[in-house]
Amino acid sequence: MTAFADNASRPSWPHSTATATATAAAAPASAGKLLASPIDLTSGFYVNPSSTPKAWVNANGGDSRAATINTNIASKPTAKWFGNPPSGTTIGAMVGAYVGAADGADKLPVLVAYNLPGRDACGGHSGGGAGSPAAYRTWISAFADSIGTRPAVVVIEPDALGDFECMTAAQITERNGMLAFATQQFKDRAPNTWAYLDAGNAGWVPAATMAQRLQGAGIANARGFAVNVSNYYTTSASVTYANNVRNSLGTAKPFVIDTSRNGNGSSGEWCNPAGRKLGTSPQTGGGAEMLLWIKVPGNSDGPCGIAPSTPAGQFNPDLAVRLINGT
Repeated sequence: MTAFADNASRPSWPHSTATATATAAAAPASAGKLLASPIDLTSGFYVNPSSTPKAWVNANGGDSRAATINTNIASKPTAKWFGNPPSGTTIGAMVGAYVGAADGADKLPVLVAYNLPGRDACGGHSGGGAGSPAAYRTWISAFADSIGTRPAVVVIEPDALGDFECMTAAQITERNGMLAFATQQFKDRAPNTWAYLDAGNAGWVPAATMAQRLQGAGIANARGFAVNVSNYYTTSASVTYANNVRNSLGTAKPFVIDTSRNGNGSSGEWCNPAGRKLGTSPQTGGGAEMLLWIKVPGNSDGPCGIAPSTPAGQFNPDLAVRLINGT
């Protein structure tokens, strides 16, 4: 069943009973382009069959932790993060294959574009990115092109607008140019994609300041913005923060919230802190346009906290179990 088939007989999307499902389509596209809500074009979120928790479960079926990790994390829809492609492939091929698999299943994929030069400037654990602004523009154009008219959700560059205190004015201007270019690419090349600029979290940058940063980074061309990516602030705190950002923007831009690890709220620590817990499973509504698992639960934030020897992005089953149990 393709993503553009009639959806009259589709099963219901998971959504909050307290908040209406987001169904509004964006403004008309240019001639010859489709333009619709990716939610209306699909029958639920795509579950990545090759996610890091799923790969671990498949390779460790005899482990006593495997069943609970599979039930609570590996079987849930999580975002797939894309950076520089490994040797022998291209970003277009990788994104195209992933979105194509989701489209073939009539599901909505959530992707993260994470390849800015000098990314994670303040945190440092997830450094890297494209080699130059020109390389980034080529990369993000291919990313958007490979989605094409298929439905998708894309979160653009986590941390990019929170890291300014570690950057010079020239670096900030350069970064804003790349982010504005990225939002324009999704608008022009991927008309059925909802793209959200990352807007930090409730404990990082004041809402009014973040609104200014979003404006400088091309929020006008994006569907909206994302908050709490890879962090732990409660959904309630994140809704309050996002609404304050939106009020400062002066526009009713939609927002999404990363609820992957916010079940116990924030302890004030961001790098593999103890005592955190899985949050609400992905759904439409819930106080935001969508609640998403953008950070993959069990993936390390870096060699720190309760996973001092696990590199950023690597799956750690002990981290996963602690998130399941809230310990």
